[in-house]
Amino acid sequence: MTAPGPASTAAEDALLGLLDALAPTAQARFLTRYRRCLVDCRASLGTLYGDEAADAVAHRLALAAARSLADRPTDLSVLDAVREVDPTWFQAPDRLGYVAYCERFGPTIADVEQRVPYLRSLGVTYFHLMKVIAARPDPNDGGFAVVDYRDVDPALGTLDDLTSLAGALRAAGISLCVDVVMNHTALEHPWAEAARAGDPDKLDYYLTYPDRTEPDEWETSLPEVFPEMAPGNFTWDETLGRWVWTTFNTYQWDLNYANPSVLVEMLEVMLFLANAGVEVLRLDAVAFTWKRKGTNCQNQPEAHLIAQILRQFTNLAAPGVLVKAEAIVAPTDLLGYLGQHGAQGERPECHLAYHNQLMVMIWSALASGDAVLLSSAMRNLPRTPHDAGWATYVRCHDDIGWAVDDADAGRVGIGGRAHRAFLADWYRGDFPGSFAMGASFSVNELTGDERTCGSTASLAGLERALAADDPAAVDLAIRRVTLAYGLAASFGMPLLYMGDEIGLLNDYGYLDDPALADDSRWMQRPFMDWDAVARAEQPGTVEANVAAALGRLFRVKAATAALRQGGDAWILESGDRRVFAFGRYHPRAGRLLGLANVSLVPVDVSVARLAEAGLGADAREALGMPGIVVGPTRITLPALSLAWFTDDLAERVVPSVTSRAW
Repeated sequence: MTAPGPASTAAEDALLGLLDALAPTAQARFLTRYRRCLVDCRASLGTLYGDEAADAVAHRLALAAARSLADRPTDLSVLDAVREVDPTWFQAPDRLGYVAYCERFGPTIADVEQRVPYLRSLGVTYFHLMKVIAARPDPNDGGFAVVDYRDVDPALGTLDDLTSLAGALRAAGISLCVDVVMNHTALEHPWAEAARAGDPDKLDYYLTYPDRTEPDEWETSLPEVFPEMAPGNFTWDETLGRWVWTTFNTYQWDLNYANPSVLVEMLEVMLFLANAGVEVLRLDAVAFTWKRKGTNCQNQPEAHLIAQILRQFTNLAAPGVLVKAEAIVAPTDLLGYLGQHGAQGERPECHLAYHNQLMVMIWSALASGDAVLLSSAMRNLPRTPHDAGWATYVRCHDDIGWAVDDADAGRVGIGGRAHRAFLADWYRGDFPGSFAMGASFSVNELTGDERTCGSTASLAGLERALAADDPAAVDLAIRRVTLAYGLAASFGMPLLYMGDEIGLLNDYGYLDDPALADDSRWMQRPFMDWDAVARAEQPGTVEANVAAALGRLFRVKAATAALRQGGDAWILESGDRRVFAFGRYHPRAGRLLGLANVSLVPVDVSVARLAEAGLGADAREALGMPGIVVGPTRITLPALSLAWFTDDLAERVVPSVTSRAW
């Protein structure tokens, strides 16, 4: 029970006592990680819980990690050892994600396992399986009202089924991602039920109040997440006889992270799922985890400390596991979840985060045919930490909030509020000339901001084009889908939302289900159409055309070394407001110039853009979209097209650029 290095403390001896069955080398690696973890987390724990309590909380967290490591299956420990040597493995250019609801892809976990070969055929390396953890019956906020973090929905299968699926995915080179709902539990969760039964310890797991005095004080600065469906942020619970903080819905009780036991419990949940084979833990609603009066109680500094601590102590037991932030926040708050904290420097936080700013800007550019706002918004994001990465996406299970920053809009002469209203009208399909067919999800009466639902294909114009039997419009819609995913692939690991690979349209069947009819997000959560998958094998069908375009895009992306994450990216002046131009550079992978024409007409761009990205005459265009022509002085980009010029050479030095790298 000894490990090489400095003499261990009593706390370390207690931890090593739990690891007797492990080889000395495994114990030594654990102890090394533990000492580094304390250096990174001790001050953070002091900030959260006070200096006197910090050591005790750290020890509780470390004990949980040691117990988890002692129980960790051998195959997962081997994976940990491999990834600990290459901690940025997830930044490779061949990373491709896929997101699906279990019951709509499977419908059971065992059925999903039978679909692993299909995922592999797409080139998927990351699979986010949604609505699988045990939740209350409908309504359950799409599965995010959890009643048991350590079990799955019995209608979908068993925990053993999930572990089996994780193993099958891992054997195919695919990492399983599962949600960890951070901010709240269902009111039926055992912790909440114990609180309602009079357990004072469990009552302190939640934020509750005897009367409206404090809730009314909090409400003065709190926004409403679902103002139409769940107005207000507090709910009276008759059994408890208290007001309960309920940010999202009356049946979702906010957790009290000012109580360190909640932090320890959540770490134990994450480690339990990691030992079940989950390789990516998605921290749902992490931005809401800390409350401070006079603020909107989102993105507080302590929420970042919580994420940092959970990442470090998860790494202590399972260094092969990634932590991903589900933080759909304002652009100025976004980079913090990857560890970029401005003047305070960089600190390890989440490995991955959603690039919601890029997603919104892609749809904005497609609606307007103008890349100026896209360029401005991307140029003004801070630089991404080199050891983190983006999960980039075009659509997800949730609505689109049109997060157009007023300052970004103002810099290019656009009114932020007016542009947000335009985008909502356009993608609802009501703006004259719109190609889209979507639906409103929610409207904030105070700000006028409206959120939008719809599948990728329907928002891109495919549904309207097919209804009109217009082949030219169908082609343009497929170009929009391809361009949107191409831009996502240019800046991170793209996430395919289920059915996008074959152009699935809006599903209006949810209107026939009383439990779903009031939530238009189900429009973009269709049941997988396996007949359409079969049609994708038939040349000339719409499904085949979508599948071919996206398949080629992702194959080229996987083979383009310069698209590896962890390098630098910067936004270039294209010389034409219809063209979005950007450079990529990685010291071990070379450089790339990206040019995207977001308009409906061909555009010429000067070949000088190549030199500005550090490329020479030997640069090649990798994607090969039809109609791209490289002449002596001009590059011609056809309508709705993307070009990737690269040399994939690492020995050249990246040029100095005036625009900010991020």
